Amino acid sequence: MKWLQAYPKEIKIFLVASLISSAGGSLMWPLITMFVFKVLGRSGADAGLVILVMSLGGIAGQILGGSLYHKLGVKRLIVGGVGMNALFLLLLPLGSGNWSLFMLLMGLIGFFNAMSMPAIQAFIGFRFAERRGELFNVIYVANNIGVALGTGLSGFLARISYDMSFIMNGVTSAAFAIFFWFYLNKVQKNEGDLQMEKKRKSTSEGQNTWKLLSRYNVYLFMGIGSFFLWLGNCIWNNGVSPFTLSKGMPEWNYSILWTLNGVLIFVGQPFILWIKRTFAESAEAQLTASAIFYMLGYVAILGFRSYPGMVFAMVLTTFGEMLISPAIPSFISDRTGKSAPFYLGVVGGMGAAGRVVGPYAMGVLFDWNGLVPVAWLAVVISMLAVGAFLIHAYKNRDAKGELYRTV
Repeated sequence: MKWLQAYPKEIKIFLVASLISSAGGSLMWPLITMFVFKVLGRSGADAGLVILVMSLGGIAGQILGGSLYHKLGVKRLIVGGVGMNALFLLLLPLGSGNWSLFMLLMGLIGFFNAMSMPAIQAFIGFRFAERRGELFNVIYVANNIGVALGTGLSGFLARISYDMSFIMNGVTSAAFAIFFWFYLNKVQKNEGDLQMEKKRKSTSEGQNTWKLLSRYNVYLFMGIGSFFLWLGNCIWNNGVSPFTLSKGMPEWNYSILWTLNGVLIFVGQPFILWIKRTFAESAEAQLTASAIFYMLGYVAILGFRSYPGMVFAMVLTTFGEMLISPAIPSFISDRTGKSAPFYLGVVGGMGAAGRVVGPYAMGVLFDWNGLVPVAWLAVVISMLAVGAFLIHAYKNRDAKGELYRTV
């Protein structure tokens, strides 16, 4: 692809590794609710409880990962987090026969998977500072090409063996850890990079956590908006997924929705670039536009309550995802300098908290009265997300990076 020619070999290798890792991850995540609901014979509330436990681990992992970036170093944090995630994924089939062990493994998977996320984002922001906004989007697109490939296989693999999906996810995660080991070793052989890393570490060790948290403008309302959006997004696993099963649809019908998500993230880039140029040039405006797209998608689910309506809703919410996912790390990296890993962890943890509240609440609502109350909840909280992002934009209307140089 011609657009890749503009990037150095190092970035191309990084993109391929990210694509492979995301393909492996997407084999599993769309199927967790189906696995609990269909194979383990548990209720929708129990399926939500599993996602809740995994998300609690994710909150702890995001916050701890961001806080430890300068203390442990990028290599230990990324390779260790991804490697441990691979280990527990490979152990997951052994725990599927024991509900308590299965829950424990899911919590550990959520923790170690999330622990590496702020470190990877911060590493990209530091190493490629002059092009980081562009690269956050390119890597996001590459990841979702992997999602399109993985989800296309997930429904078919589920008909053969759910355990196979778990194992393949673990294998690709282990391969990603090995890649980072060699990649970061090569990067750190460059003396200039080593000196830069030491400088960042020395200037960060004396930072006061409460002082960082006191600068709430940069993270609080963005984190609240993320919390509401990820809470609402639980409708796919804890509303749409059991709805398709209850209507007698095969698993691949649901996995196709996520394949559509991955394909749109690639082919829909011209439309998103048009939105950014026309309506949402700043990261703050992109966050608000994202929440509006999510809200319209949930309205479509509530209004149609059919598979074609869910396809349309996936198109709308995917546009929302395409706007928010690169905007958050780009905004934080631009505004917070050397403190970016900390704020990436905090905002990521707040977003993950939505995944804690959402699955169980929506599971209970689905058990009570099906898809309708779940969709209503998603619509209302997406409206709250729009409000939170508007406040974030207002609070940061005059801040252009120099405000946070001392952070």
